[in-house]
Amino acid sequence: MNSRSIVGLTLIALVAWIGSSSLYIVNATERAIKLQFGQIVESNIEPGLHYRVPVYQTIRKFDTRVLTLDSRPQRYLTKEKKAVIVDSFVKWKIVDVTRYYEATSGDELTAARLIAPRVDESLRNEFGRRDLSEIISEKRDELMTKAITELSKVTQSELGITLLDIRVKRIDLPTEVSSAVYERMKSERQREAREYRAQGKEESEKIRAAADRERQVLLAQAYEEAEQIKGQGDAQAAAVYAQAFQRDPEFFRFHRSLQAYRESFNNKGDVLVLEPDSDFFKYLKEAQGTRVE
Repeated sequence: MNSRSIVGLTLIALVAWIGSSSLYIVNATERAIKLQFGQIVESNIEPGLHYRVPVYQTIRKFDTRVLTLDSRPQRYLTKEKKAVIVDSFVKWKIVDVTRYYEATSGDELTAARLIAPRVDESLRNEFGRRDLSEIISEKRDELMTKAITELSKVTQSELGITLLDIRVKRIDLPTEVSSAVYERMKSERQREAREYRAQGKEESEKIRAAADRERQVLLAQAYEEAEQIKGQGDAQAAAVYAQAFQRDPEFFRFHRSLQAYRESFNNKGDVLVLEPDSDFFKYLKEAQGTRVE
């Protein structure tokens, strides 16, 4: 290979290197800045194909998707000075690449170290304004919303990022107070159980009293109805006896005497002292069905 060919190949390689080094691509999920000798000469470069001067200019690209910062559990005090252990995470996003680069040098770990204490301070203040019942209730969403709104303004102006969400994964009580809290919860549940049992017993007594009262009413009504039926039966029986007596008074008197004899001499040991000519024995003195006068 002669020297002219070598020079030609060298020129072609140089042109290819300059072309490849001059062009760069910013993806759809990225934003970029152009640096010249460490100074920003172009910021917030949109996605697409762009040109730069090789060697003199460098490109820094940043991920503009939603990122997550998982914080370590922190100990906070509530309004009643009760300690809680809070495990939370933060969703954040770069919105100003120039300010982000100036504050963090484009390092995501540096950004996380700057975000974490700000979030910690904001949550500490919000937890300190509320009692435990508000924190563990639905008002916790309101607490997070206020913290996000106030803190996002600060991080956007200072770090070039916006906070999209702060979420609490878990709230625990410290080990030293868990036992006392559980015992208090147990005592409260036992007190509620006693109240429910007392209410149940009271309702039970009311139901029993109502049932007994209804039973007495039903028995009284049944007794009244039975007495009425019995009185009607006695009246009908008396009417039948009266009719029979009117048809044959003598037979009726005879039947009554036989009934009296049966009841008077029911036992062998019974003794009856009467005069022989008493009317009580007048039907015993009959012969051949004819009464002896």
